[in-house]
Amino acid sequence: MKKPIFIILGLISMLYSYGQDISDAVRYSTETTLGTARFKSMSGAFGALGGDLSAVSVNPAGSAIFNTSHGSLSASNVNTSNKAEFGSSPNTQKTRNDSFDMNQIGAVFVFKNKDLNSDYNKFTVSVFYEQLQNYNTDFFAAGASSNTIASYFSDYANGLRLDDISALENENISEAYNAIGFYNGYAHQQAFLGYESYILEPEEYNPENSTYYSNIAPGDFNQEYSYSSLGYNGKLSFNLGLQYNQKFYFGINLNSHFINYERSTYLFENNTNTGSIINQVDFENSLLTIGNGFSLQLGTIFKLNNFTRLGLTYDSPTWLTIREETTQYLSTFDNSENIQTVINPSVINLFPEYKLRTPAKITGSAAFIISDKGLISIDYSRKDFTSTRYKSNSNYGYSQENNQINNSLKVANTLRVGAEIRHKKISYRGGYSIEESPYKNSSVYGDQKGFSLGMGFNLADLRLDLSYQNSKREIDQQLFEAGNLGSTRLNTSNSNVSVTLSMNL
Repeated sequence: MKKPIFIILGLISMLYSYGQDISDAVRYSTETTLGTARFKSMSGAFGALGGDLSAVSVNPAGSAIFNTSHGSLSASNVNTSNKAEFGSSPNTQKTRNDSFDMNQIGAVFVFKNKDLNSDYNKFTVSVFYEQLQNYNTDFFAAGASSNTIASYFSDYANGLRLDDISALENENISEAYNAIGFYNGYAHQQAFLGYESYILEPEEYNPENSTYYSNIAPGDFNQEYSYSSLGYNGKLSFNLGLQYNQKFYFGINLNSHFINYERSTYLFENNTNTGSIINQVDFENSLLTIGNGFSLQLGTIFKLNNFTRLGLTYDSPTWLTIREETTQYLSTFDNSENIQTVINPSVINLFPEYKLRTPAKITGSAAFIISDKGLISIDYSRKDFTSTRYKSNSNYGYSQENNQINNSLKVANTLRVGAEIRHKKISYRGGYSIEESPYKNSSVYGDQKGFSLGMGFNLADLRLDLSYQNSKREIDQQLFEAGNLGSTRLNTSNSNVSVTLSMNL
């Protein structure tokens, strides 16, 4: 793989945004709290329990369950395993990725009312950070196909004037790529890459020409596709909780969100098809996404009796502001002439920031406490992904993307069940979860199913918790946003081993 050297000849502000799509919207709208080990060992079914900092992340009323001030620190090792099937005669390629993170830290401070005659028993103040998503993953796909990367460039080029996608006299590749992006946008840049690399040929060498054919002849193609991403989605939360009349618990979270996502893809394609002028293509793309946003949560827990608790939480939409930048590299090879053409603009594309509103969520919970022997907890949540919306402060509109969201996404439900058995100073835990696909066509992005196990050791004012969590999902991963290269079928398995040290303050 040829890596570009970033000699930044120009920083461009594109008139037309980089092509956001449904997969981006789903990525930033899907959250799975990677919190404390106790929380994860019960699959996150904590909406009516409280008494855990990650439970406060699910239901802000959970902070008022604490009887003493409390702090915790968690670390996790996440292993992601991908099996990728690709091509007309699919073969399976396996990859795995390990990452270690300090994924949770926080504290809750409890202030009890000394007036025993008051109905207001205590209030709490909490601050905590938690990771909501880990984006570290890799996969590799390889196989034979009758589809070619030429279709990607043809989709962008056809309909565009030749003089809008080609370099001016005395203009080098970097200058032309920069100027075309600034004045015409991302689509014209992709057409420029296809034309300058000789993948595309104009029907006429006329400035007004808008029809192009491919110098890659139809037939069979050997292709390899590498995908690598890293980053996180996290939130810093400020919480207020209140206990009223010994039975009612109320809370609010004000959340500041952070997104850092990096992705690099590389496609290698070669062919020996009769009539092909271009026999090999190397195409590399990288994306950096930085985002921040705000959301709030409102929650309540009702202690029906010493055996039963009920919880209800409203999660507002998250209002995100996102900025993106991309780089590209392309090379082609002509076997008959033994000529390599390299298009390495060495330019970082800076795109106008855009807004993303993720869907709101409602969660209902129930917990059944079996004295000091253990408990069973159930959470059920509902999230309408059709309410996800793109918005821009620039002249670029997102009506097409938002219509696609309406047509392709749906309401998704999530069920989490957890249990804990206590014996002396040791707790044994387990859980199960199923998260429905947000897509109407679940074969594109399947349901996620998972289980969890864990143990806890109560050491007076200290507690040590350990957990193991595993989840699986099948996804059709599109290789490119244009063209007909299709997708690779991913079978993804995530394993998470966590440890939490918590203490009473």
